[in-house]
Amino acid sequence: MGSRVDYDALRAQAMNSGSDEAVTVNTRALIDKVLARYPGEWTTLRELIQNAADASASKVIIKIETTPSATIPAPQSDEASSRLKHVLSHHTVNKWVVENDGEKFRPQDWARLKKIAEGNPDETKIGAFGVGFYSVFDTSEEPLVSSGSEALAFYWRGDTLFTRRVQLNSDEANNTTFVLPMRDTTSHVPHLMSLCQFLTSSLTFVGLTTVELWIDEWKVFDVRKVAAPSSDVEIPRGINKTSETGLMRISSLIRESIQMEAHWIRAVEWKPTRRIDTVGLNSEPPGKGLRSFFSKFTTGSVNQAAEKAILEERARQNELADDLLGESRATTFLHVIKASVKTLADRRFSAELERATKKPPPKVTTVSLLTASYNEHEASDVGKNTTAAALFESVVPSTGRIFIGFPTKQTTGFGAHISTPSVIPTVERESIDLNSPSIKRWNSDLLRVAGVVARITWISQMREIHLKLSIDIRDPKRSNIPQNILATALPQAQFLHQNFTWKASTPLSAVTKFIEDSFWTCTKDPIEVLSSRGVIPVTEVRIAKEDLTFIEDLPIIPDLLVKTKLVEFLIEVGMITEVSVSDIIGVLEQKTLDAEQLQRLLGWMARMARAGTLDKHSMQSIINVAVANDEVNGCSKVIVLSQIKTFLNPDRISPDMPLPPTTMPFKFTKTLSKFDTESFGWDALQVIPWLRWVVENAGGRRELPIEEDITSHSSFASAVMRVLSKQWDGLSGSSKTTAVQLLANQTVMPTKTGMKKPTETYFPSVKLFDDLPVLVSIPNVKEKFLAALGVRKTIEISIVFERLMAPMSYEEKAEAGPKWSHVDLIKYLASVWNDVPEVDKQRIRDTPICPAENTSQPYRISELYEPKEALRRLGLPVVQWPGAYNSVNKEGKLLRSLGLQEAPHHSKIIEIVHSASKGNNGTLRDFALRYFIENYQANKYDVASVEKITTPYLPLQNDDTKLAVPNECFTNEKATILGFKLLRQDLHHHADKFRVQSDPSVDECIARLLKSPPRTKRAARDMFGYLASRIALITNQHVQTLSQANIVPVPDRSSASEISQSEGPTALEKSSARTERTRQIRHLPPRICFLGDGGEYAEVFDFVDFGPEANLFLLRCGSKNEPTTPEIAYILTQQPAKFFGVLGMSKYLETLVRISRAWKTIKNDKKLVEGMRRASFLLASKEIPHRHSALDGKYDEKEEGQSVKTWQLAPAGHIVIVDDVINYQIFKHNLLAAPQEEALEELYLRLGASDLGSLVEEQHTIGKLRTDQTNALKLQDLIKERSRLYLHDYLSDAIKRDAQWVQQNLTVQAVQSIALRKTLTVRGLDTVHSESKTATLHQSRSQGWVLYVTDNYDMWQVSQVLVHLLLNRPKPREAIVLQMILRSDLLNLRSMGYNVERILRQKEEARIAHEMRQRQLEQEERAMRMREAASPPHEPETDDQGLMPGMFPTSAGSREQPRTEPRGPGGIFADLGKRFGLELGAKTQAGTSGTQISNAQHTAMEDEEPPPYSLSNTPKVPRLPSPKPPGGSMSPHELSSLLTRAIKSSRPHGSSSLISEPEVHQVQETHSYCDAKPGTDIYQIGTAKGIRVFLDKEVQRASQIATRDFMVSNEPDLQHFASVLLDCAAIYELPKGAMHIFYDETGPAIAFNRAQSLFFNFRFFRNDHLAALNQGNRTTAITFWAVVFAHELAHNLEADHNSNFHSYSEGLIVEHLLRIAATAKERTGRGLI
Repeated sequence: MGSRVDYDALRAQAMNSGSDEAVTVNTRALIDKVLARYPGEWTTLRELIQNAADASASKVIIKIETTPSATIPAPQSDEASSRLKHVLSHHTVNKWVVENDGEKFRPQDWARLKKIAEGNPDETKIGAFGVGFYSVFDTSEEPLVSSGSEALAFYWRGDTLFTRRVQLNSDEANNTTFVLPMRDTTSHVPHLMSLCQFLTSSLTFVGLTTVELWIDEWKVFDVRKVAAPSSDVEIPRGINKTSETGLMRISSLIRESIQMEAHWIRAVEWKPTRRIDTVGLNSEPPGKGLRSFFSKFTTGSVNQAAEKAILEERARQNELADDLLGESRATTFLHVIKASVKTLADRRFSAELERATKKPPPKVTTVSLLTASYNEHEASDVGKNTTAAALFESVVPSTGRIFIGFPTKQTTGFGAHISTPSVIPTVERESIDLNSPSIKRWNSDLLRVAGVVARITWISQMREIHLKLSIDIRDPKRSNIPQNILATALPQAQFLHQNFTWKASTPLSAVTKFIEDSFWTCTKDPIEVLSSRGVIPVTEVRIAKEDLTFIEDLPIIPDLLVKTKLVEFLIEVGMITEVSVSDIIGVLEQKTLDAEQLQRLLGWMARMARAGTLDKHSMQSIINVAVANDEVNGCSKVIVLSQIKTFLNPDRISPDMPLPPTTMPFKFTKTLSKFDTESFGWDALQVIPWLRWVVENAGGRRELPIEEDITSHSSFASAVMRVLSKQWDGLSGSSKTTAVQLLANQTVMPTKTGMKKPTETYFPSVKLFDDLPVLVSIPNVKEKFLAALGVRKTIEISIVFERLMAPMSYEEKAEAGPKWSHVDLIKYLASVWNDVPEVDKQRIRDTPICPAENTSQPYRISELYEPKEALRRLGLPVVQWPGAYNSVNKEGKLLRSLGLQEAPHHSKIIEIVHSASKGNNGTLRDFALRYFIENYQANKYDVASVEKITTPYLPLQNDDTKLAVPNECFTNEKATILGFKLLRQDLHHHADKFRVQSDPSVDECIARLLKSPPRTKRAARDMFGYLASRIALITNQHVQTLSQANIVPVPDRSSASEISQSEGPTALEKSSARTERTRQIRHLPPRICFLGDGGEYAEVFDFVDFGPEANLFLLRCGSKNEPTTPEIAYILTQQPAKFFGVLGMSKYLETLVRISRAWKTIKNDKKLVEGMRRASFLLASKEIPHRHSALDGKYDEKEEGQSVKTWQLAPAGHIVIVDDVINYQIFKHNLLAAPQEEALEELYLRLGASDLGSLVEEQHTIGKLRTDQTNALKLQDLIKERSRLYLHDYLSDAIKRDAQWVQQNLTVQAVQSIALRKTLTVRGLDTVHSESKTATLHQSRSQGWVLYVTDNYDMWQVSQVLVHLLLNRPKPREAIVLQMILRSDLLNLRSMGYNVERILRQKEEARIAHEMRQRQLEQEERAMRMREAASPPHEPETDDQGLMPGMFPTSAGSREQPRTEPRGPGGIFADLGKRFGLELGAKTQAGTSGTQISNAQHTAMEDEEPPPYSLSNTPKVPRLPSPKPPGGSMSPHELSSLLTRAIKSSRPHGSSSLISEPEVHQVQETHSYCDAKPGTDIYQIGTAKGIRVFLDKEVQRASQIATRDFMVSNEPDLQHFASVLLDCAAIYELPKGAMHIFYDETGPAIAFNRAQSLFFNFRFFRNDHLAALNQGNRTTAITFWAVVFAHELAHNLEADHNSNFHSYSEGLIVEHLLRIAATAKERTGRGLI
């Protein structure tokens, strides 16, 4: 890094010794760039008029002098109009002359005129920047200024502007004049209308009163401004006169009325036709623009309108061209509210503002607001003349603008212009400056003051409207304003609303925000608006979207104002709300409505309800407070809406009828729909409630007059009856009943004998007696209605009985007796039956009036039967009827309706059958049964309910004297097996008619079976066979009951033979045998019975056989054909000795195997499993030694085979599994061993047996390590080589540790001796055995699994210990196979069928690679000797025998400086590599393979050399450039700086994967080797200590290893590797993110550099350094990987392994060598030794 420069000293030196040079300015370029900021129209005129206003001028004259056309001659006519037309069309502008009558220039003014950017220092003037005058150079090259007695001419000399000044004579003294010769003399006269519009707007706020425009000799336009005397404006109370920031305060306000009058000739309106329109003095030509361009694409209708407008305009222009000198005038009226503002700026702010504007802020300033009232607008010509409207377009504030002397492009956002001379504009004066903080504060406060003035203006004009309305009304007591008077103020209010409609200002929207915020917040009082009650605060005003004239006292915004944007805004912010229910309730609580208002209120509520905007609660609240006064025939009636419950439906009740007070009069509801009235909560008045009210108020009891009394006034009663009659058919049954009840006891029926009750009245058709009360005067009343009320069509039956059937007088009785018989009475009743009341009909039914045949005793008609022969035979009473009986004539139908029976009920038939059977009358019984069968359908006996029959009437088979009810007998003879009754055989065909089932229900059958199970085999066969036929009806619930019931007869085993004998031939013998069997059987549940002969399990389980059908029933009940395995297991645990005695050992073992295979089912029965664990049912063997055998625990091979093996039953806890044959042979006499069969071993283990290995504790005594580990290493290589062959054919679940694990974790070491002590512990007893071994396995935390062997190790013992390491529960034969594989050579194994081709191929490849490497090393050594011979002689290197590894001959103690030129492969890096064990071609430490690149090399590690360890696979990534070409030399400082850059350029890898193709390229500077760069395909799988870990995809594909599994299994080792890398990174101060870990299986790269990202191979660390690291030695790992770091960091500078690369890598090691040594010593306490 370069030395720091002292800039202060450097500046002092320049100021002391340097020469002065002026800064030059290109004046022309400066003016052009300044003018580029002036894009506005008429910029030059604006500046010159503003200067005139600043000079207090009152008049400005603008003259345009023209030059005639050189090509178009002047017209021959002297007519002024023609000459002016020619000037406007063809002359070009020569110069502009602008003259004003203001103050003459002072010396300081002349001086400031020659200076750019020195504005007017007067804070009351608008000019601020000092560049306004220079706008003249936009159109004029050499302007002239004349003022008073002096003149100043400007001229250019190159790009520099000069002036010349001249004094004028006194007679030449004149006004201030600016003469502007045109630079472009081809410009035509500008567009006059645009120019006049600008001149009109120039008078708006400036102090000028007159502006004139001349073209040559013609005055074409002038505009004058006249201001009336000003008047003070009162500042309303509550207005905050101070701005928000406290910078300004309003002190006073005045109002000025202004009249502006314009005078122009018609040439102003004329548009001359020229090829190129005129442009002058910064004006913008009125081109067609985009609107005219896009108009050609518009629709036809739009084009037609445009064409019409063009034609009209063309005709108007032609008319104007005929008289260009015609004069026109127009006037407009405006007013200005001007606020005098006192500024309160402190010194600090004043200084900041003065620094920005070059003048201090004024102490007092003004803010003016210009607008027009409605009256002023109406008085103006703007709305009457289009030309006037165009001229005053910028003056009349339709769109308000900010005026800075002149209008700017900045709008105000509402309909008023705002002007303040103190506002600070942008340089181009087209907008307000809101950028600088101090200027923004100043300008924003001025705008806030303008907002206050706008609010005061609003208040002032609203007061004018209020005053006008007060004068017009002239009635102080009137709250509402008449509509005609309110209409006179609406236009003025609407105009005011339009002016104060706020919009977003442009181009700066913040302008509106400042003004509008101040407008609304300058006072806490709400804004006042015009309403139906005058000008009141807006918070008291409401909006009525509906007609609310029924609440006239509520202030409502007129509809004309509702549509304005201001009101919409007030609604949006919630200052104005719609009329609410609470508003309406408040009004209704204060007043009583008249009939018309009530009508409107109901209509409004109906409309709101239909629209869904008035909920039920709100409507009810209105109804609760509304009261109306109804004038009817001069009488006042108060209607309280809360009491109204119903409304009148004229279709039901006539409107002329009296109504209850809870019903709304019809005149108020006749325009409403049913939905409307129901939405009020009202229901239609029903006839019955109305009738009840009429009845309750009859007889003068309440409010009804006598003419409306239903009980005394016949005509009113008739009207009521007509109403009821009309609605009768539509009434419900309950309503009709209520009506009858209401009128039953009231005299409401007009009769010829007076008002009578309905039941006392007769129809006019009843003429049997003359003195009956017959109805009169009830026309149009339905007969059925009157009949329902009780009006009689017949005479009361008691009267009939009394008058017609009573005996005559004594004399008459002697002559004739009774007048009518029962037959005559029936005939009379048949003729009038329909008119007989129900009461009389019931009396007739209850009265005995008819005798039966052969008897004179009268019966009720319902007790008799029709006169039929069959009924007579059944002995039933039939009616006495003379002559032929006809059941279909009127008399027959009447008798049947009165209950005369056509046929007997089925219960009567049952009664007859039962009685006949009891009386032994078989004939009557059988006839009755036959009658029942034959008339079953005709008499509808099929619908009879037999469940209720309790009288037995059905005869049974074999004994028809016995009777049964239908559900007690059946037709299936097999049901009798269970004791059920059988219907008589001849009735079986008609069983369905008697409701007799073929079989009893299954529930009944099962109940009887459970109650009386069979006692014999035959009975069981019959019962079970019958139930088998019903098996489809047996449910699971039945099965659950039957399976546990003792219903299966099983013979005792001692009497089984007797029961199986055939029964005797005679009945006596059968009875004797049955009795014998009864005593010799037992009943068992079906679930524990088995079907068939039983076979081998017959002696253990209960087997039965009752035939196929019966067995089917037992199967359904839970019996099985054979016992299940769990059942066998259960019996086995209960009676193991018996089971073993029956089955024998072979069958018993088979049964145990069966149990083992069914373990998935058995294990779910926890109780059974627990019993199996405790029971002594498992078969085990024990070796009984020969009586001559030694019992001291020593194993003697001579006694092998002399032991006696015995078998016994034992619990699982006493049995061991022989998983170690060696231990078993030693301890077999002390063990109960399980049969050596896998299925049985699994069962024994599950039940609690122990592996023999778990009971034997081994204690190894291992001797010292041998110095020579050659045999151990060879054995290690052999095991790693052959383990893959051995494990190839095993399933994955049988392998405990695979070949890859062996490759990475198993170590073999040779020791001097191995002693083994084994202790067997069985049930608390220990047995000890000691012996010597040649091989054993041991696991330690530091070294992992180690196989210790002696020199003369036995391969069999090696195999025995290895199989336990590799396999789960190995068998003895597996150790034999491993021994064979380890002992046999590869060719023999290949002949045996083993796949050894891969191993043979790898050995051959390793041999070839070794030879090639040897040749390459020889070539490198020859090349090195040639380079050394060619290099110049140098001092011999000092002896480095005593140096530490990694030190160089030219170390710090040497007298020579270290060489920095690049070295070849034989340089210092090669020597350092030898010391670290990393050189290309040197062997690694014994037992390590840190640089091996393939499995083939791995097997021959002592005979070959490692490959290059680094892979730099990014040749296309640009490296840090070398400061010298290859072979050149550099200084130590340069080399150190370059190496530091190499370290800092390292960076993280930017992806989660890395893929590259393999590359091979020749190194150019030597022919000794080429760089080989294998391809990579790795992806990120995790992190270790923050370092990203990558895995080769080939590893995942080959071994199917999961990413998580790899990280979990290697996590401790990865953490170790990461800690080593972090130590190395600290040495080089390398960021952690630049390091990455990767793992592959066969790749040659120890590390590689990818785009300055470093990757290090975990495989080499694990193989070479992990073991030493676990033993606490980190020196080797840190030194090795520190050199690897240097190697890979050197690749940041050089991609290839050339001499430059070796120089850089050596330099990195030299610079960091001491830190490497210190870090290694600090981490392990050991130096680089």
